Order: sequence, then C-alpha cells, then structure tokens
Amino acid sequence: MKIGITCYPVYGGSGVVATELGKALAARGHCIHFIAYSMPFRLGHIAENIRFHEVNVNVYPLFEYPPYTLNLTSKIVDTVKYEELDILHMHYAIPHATSALLARQILAKEGIHIPIVTTLHGTDITIVGQDPSFAPVVNYSINESDGVTAVSDYLRNETLDSDIENDIEVIPNFIDTDRFKRLPREHFKQAICPNGERLLVHVSNFRPVKRAAEVVDVFYRLQQMGHGVKLLLVGDGPDRTSAEHRARELGVYDDVRFLGKQEPVEEILSIADIFMMPSGSETFGLAALEAMACGVPVIASRIGGLPELVKDGETGFLCELGDIDGYTEAADRLLNDAKLHQRMASASRARAVEEFDTDIIVPHYESYYKQVMERASLSV
Repeated sequence: MKIGITCYPVYGGSGVVATELGKALAARGHCIHFIAYSMPFRLGHIAENIRFHEVNVNVYPLFEYPPYTLNLTSKIVDTVKYEELDILHMHYAIPHATSALLARQILAKEGIHIPIVTTLHGTDITIVGQDPSFAPVVNYSINESDGVTAVSDYLRNETLDSDIENDIEVIPNFIDTDRFKRLPREHFKQAICPNGERLLVHVSNFRPVKRAAEVVDVFYRLQQMGHGVKLLLVGDGPDRTSAEHRARELGVYDDVRFLGKQEPVEEILSIADIFMMPSGSETFGLAALEAMACGVPVIASRIGGLPELVKDGETGFLCELGDIDGYTEAADRLLNDAKLHQRMASASRARAVEEFDTDIIVPHYESYYKQVMERASLSV
C-alpha cells in the first residue's frame, strides 16, 4: 500500500504519533510518503520505502501571510499523481484535511480518486474547532473525509458533540515497547542524583496548558516535607520561562534541570521515579504512555483522555485539575512506600505492553485503511 501522511513535523504528540505510525507501516512493507514543510522530528532518516516530500512555502509581496494551505494542496496533488498513492492520512483537520479535500477535487478532474483518512488529535477540536471563525471549515473537513479516527473515546465524544455527522473510529496512540523500556542507566542517574535522591520528570512542549510550573510547586513541597528529590523538565516552549522563574522564586532552582528538547527521551525516563503530568487538557497523553512503558508511575490530572490511559490506584494516581495538595500527597505516597511504587511501576509497564504496543495498534490502522478504500471505491 502506498500511503501519504501529513502531520505537523514538530516536537509534540501528534507529530510523534504520525511519524511513528509511518515508520511502523514501512516496517510492515508499505511505502510511506511524508508530506510536510520540514522533516518530521522523529523521522531520523529516510529508509528505502519512506519518502519525504517538502512543502515549499513561497513568500509573495501580495500575501501578508504565506498561503501554506494552498502550497500543501499543490504538493499533495503532485505526490498523489506521480507517486500513485493509494490513500492519504491527514493528522489534524485543518489545514491538513482541508488541503487534502481540495487536492481530491483537483485530482478528480483528472480521473484520480484518492480516499482520505483524517485523524483528530485534540486541539483541532477542543480549541480550533470551537473558534467560530474556524468551525465551519473544521466540520466540513471532518464530514467530507472518507474515514475519521480519534485517539480516545473522550475525543470522539467531544467531536460528536459538535456538528459532525461522520462516523469516528477510536484508535488509541501506541508505542514501541521494545524501544521504550527501562534501560540500565545507573551512571546517568548517579550524575543527576549524586546522593541517592529520587527523580521526578516532566516532559512537554511547555505550552500554558501543560501547567509545568505546578510540577515545580509539587517538587518544592516534597523538599519541604524532607524528601531527597531532584527534578528534570524536558522540552521547550512558551511556558518554560515561567517555570524557571517559579523555581528561582521558591529557591529550588539548583535542584531542577531544564534539559530542553531531548531525543531519545527513553534514556531520561529510564532513571525517573515519578512522571508528572498536571495538564489542563490532554486528549490522550502520549508522554505519559512513554513513561509507563519505561516502568514509571504517572501522577496526572483527571481530565480528557488521561483516565483511559492511567488507571488510578493501579498505574499511578489521578488528581483534580490544579490540586497541588493532591499531586503532592500522591508523590509522597510513592516515595514513602517502596512496595507500592514497584507494584505501580510493574503495572504501568504491563499496561503499555498489553494494550498500547505498536504491534497491537498499527494493524488496526491497516484494517481501517482497507475499509475506507473499499467504501471509497464503491462510491466512485
């Protein structure tokens, strides 16, 4: 199968999932064509059956803003036509699915019929889709797609609460549990925690919705309670500065390390004792799944799709949004009870392997592609 995939190629959950999906499909014998404005962050290198088609965004004096949607449309048309793609998989409704739908109309004039699958990851529904200026385009892009998937039941239900008529298949995010696992990194941990301290880790793109400063607040309280702990904050974004300021304000900056964007992140997760995710919005929580696969209990907010991933009291703890006391109490329990910590660490790893491994989820996508292509062929 020749599959075209378009995603945001930057550091973030949707781009990671789309890229890992393409790599997994290529490993299963499919020919994958990534269409994006830059090389996807997780792609690394181009394999024999993975191609990359760069969208050139030209700047003309006539346009105040570069017309990326139109540039993407032209590149999709070109790639489908000359690479003879069988299906397009667009991650995010706008602008990706919108461009694909326009491309489909152009290609149809030449007798080429290309089915389109759109995967919803979250902000295209929970933020962009709720903006009245975008809602008609988002709804049209979803309703006119030949197939639509969502990464959690929560996101599916949120989408169906709007003016959406299309069926939505839930296919959760996945992870390569052979890559993401506990690795022997004692020397690394010794360098970070020279006196045997326990390690809290937070990974995100540091947007305000990730609430990274709350992780610093919890860390400060744990130190005040007498715990020997260190904190690693991984990633970068607009809220990193406020998290750094909060660490200085509380006097814990010397025990906090801001590592920026890191690859491979499993090296860091392998030395973590607790993973913190106090997000204000998560439709799935891929970073939490990566931590779980590495045997790290997760403390997270009870919002969005996180309860579908983190089993409260089994693989970690869920707390109410903004409940610093609750997050701190949960961390305190894990730090004080070695048996509880080990039980949750083992359960986290088992859940990742048994429910979200690549070999379990990717065949679901393959099956769905075939369904969509069969339906689309009958409607031509």
